[in-house]
Amino acid sequence: MTRVVIADDEPLVVEGVRIVLETAGIEAAGTAHNGRDALAAVERHRPDVALLDLHMPGLGGLAVVERLGAASPGTRALVLTSFGDEGNVLSAVEAGAAGFVLKTCVPEELVAAVKAVAAGEAYLSPVVTRMVLGLVAPESAPRRRDAVERTSRLAAREREVLDLVAEGLSNAEIAGRVHMSEATVKTYVSRVLAKLGCANRVQAAMLARDAGH
Repeated sequence: MTRVVIADDEPLVVEGVRIVLETAGIEAAGTAHNGRDALAAVERHRPDVALLDLHMPGLGGLAVVERLGAASPGTRALVLTSFGDEGNVLSAVEAGAAGFVLKTCVPEELVAAVKAVAAGEAYLSPVVTRMVLGLVAPESAPRRRDAVERTSRLAAREREVLDLVAEGLSNAEIAGRVHMSEATVKTYVSRVLAKLGCANRVQAAMLARDAGH
C-alpha cells in the first residue's frame, strides 16, 4: 500500500486530503501542520510520498523539499500549490520536487498524482507547468548554449515530445497530438528526461524554453 505524510497548516485541508486518499486505498501514515513536524513525520514513518503545502509556519514547505533526501531518501515530494504561488513552485522544481498539483484539483487528480509520484514518476499538472513557464525569462548566452547542446542529443521524435511537454500538455494530450498510445508517450517522456538529465517535466520544459524551442 502506498504510504503518504500530509503536511498543510490548515487542519481542514489535511483532513480532507486524508479522506480522499484513504478512500482510494492510500494510507495516510502521518500528518503535520508545520515544516518541522512534517520532517519529523517523514523520518518516523518513511512514507513513499510527502504531500507538502509550500506555506507553513516556521520551516516552510520549500525547505522541507530541500531536506527530504537527507531525512528519508526513499520519500518523494508532491507539492500542493495554488495560483499566485508560481515563484515558490519554480524554486521547488529546482529543488527536485517530483510533482505539483493545484489545491483546487479534483480528488481523482490528487489520487493519480500521489500514485504516479509513489511509482517513481513525475506528476505535473499542465496548469502548473503553464503558470511556471510564464515566469521564465530569457536566459543568458551560456545557459542557452548548454540547453541547445543538451536538447541536440534527442532524436526528432523525442524533440517533438519535448516541445509538447514545454507547452504544458499532459501525456494524454500529447498522445492525441502525435497519434501514439499514452503508454508510448510515457516511455518517450521518461527517455527525454533521462537524456536531458532533468528530474521532472517542468525542468525539461524550462530547458526547452532556454534552447529556443
